Amino acid sequence: PDHPDRLVFDLDPAGDDFEAVREAARLLGELLDELELPSALMTTGSRGLHAIVPLTGRYDFDEVRAFARDVADTLADAHPDRLTTAARKKDRGDRLYLDIQRNAYAQTAVAPFTVRPRPGAPVATPITWDQLDDPELHARRWTLADAVEQARTNPWSGLLNRGRALGPARRRLHALRG
Repeated sequence: PDHPDRLVFDLDPAGDDFEAVREAARLLGELLDELELPSALMTTGSRGLHAIVPLTGRYDFDEVRAFARDVADTLADAHPDRLTTAARKKDRGDRLYLDIQRNAYAQTAVAPFTVRPRPGAPVATPITWDQLDDPELHARRWTLADAVEQARTNPWSGLLNRGRALGPARRRLHALRG
């Protein structure tokens, strides 16, 4: 329990602008690809997306959170007009918040296929990277009525068995940051 087996980035828009979420997800996905880290997406059933990176379980929460912070800072530094790591809402403006707080000890993240307490019973639903381009996609796309159909597509097939060590990714990130 002291060594997480996944890293979570919560892409949290300032409002209900899902296009900003798509854009941030694409940027994050590109960076994770450069770091050679497998990743997947999940609608939150609220306003944003979670990007998940499977880990080996060798690192403690502090190490995982520090790495997530470095990745988020790298992205926010490259796109300061659109992205932020500022935890306080008053400091974010209309920028999307790259939330890495789910990676701290005793913090929770929404689990796949969790029904959210919102009108229409939206469900946090795993998706493929290709589904990011679907114009019908938004954070509350699937509900209790149709999430099973998406589950049957097995969008994260094999992903969680591909946990990575952070050492090589950390070295790649350090090289990118100069």
